[in-house]
Amino acid sequence: MVRQVNETSASAAIRLNGVVFQWPGDDGFKLEASDFAIGLGERVLLLGESGSGKSTLLSLISGVIAPRQGVVEITGTDLAQLSSSARDRFRADNIGVIFQQFNLLPYATPLDNILLGLRFSRARRGRVADQRTEAMRLATALRLPEALVTNAPASSLSVGQQQRVAVARALIGRPPLIVADEPTSSLDASAQVTFLDLLFAQAAEAESTLLMVSHDERLGGRFDRVIDLDSVVNMRRGEAE
Repeated sequence: MVRQVNETSASAAIRLNGVVFQWPGDDGFKLEASDFAIGLGERVLLLGESGSGKSTLLSLISGVIAPRQGVVEITGTDLAQLSSSARDRFRADNIGVIFQQFNLLPYATPLDNILLGLRFSRARRGRVADQRTEAMRLATALRLPEALVTNAPASSLSVGQQQRVAVARALIGRPPLIVADEPTSSLDASAQVTFLDLLFAQAAEAESTLLMVSHDERLGGRFDRVIDLDSVVNMRRGEAE
């Protein structure tokens, strides 16, 4: 199931090398990640059960946390060498995140939620000629009705609609990397197919690399490559050092 790839920094969207991270405390969980890479433009599914380290690994890849040692390289930039504020700026410019719980502003319209993807990134704003036009283009491509996008509060949307708003927010401004955390967990099989069709089409349009994490092996056939988390990550309860 796993095909390891040897990517140079110039051709890798994600590259991990000798990464070690430990949560604080005497019995804090320790994650060690072996070398692996995801090529530019790949669509990769990372499979792992709850408690296997998926969320910690995604936080490292997104620059939310920094490893104690090792390299976490995103499109040629080693996040481990950046300060916390610099990692935040890098993430805003280069990584679109689709959260499992969507994290929409409930009383804002879907349009306002989508535009949040540009608010904190000059680089992403620079890739968009007209912000509202691009937000509406994405919403239409993701089959969100215009009246709903511009008028309804996000809290009134169905789960599937909220999910598509979250995708549009992640994609706007064409970030090089899209990271999706269990985005299909609340959908039935038919809705999963529709959602993935829309996500893949829009990621391809933006020429973004896509990394999605899930526990659902049935999704594997839709991706270029499937990686078992256990082949990459060693997660255990460790002793503080």
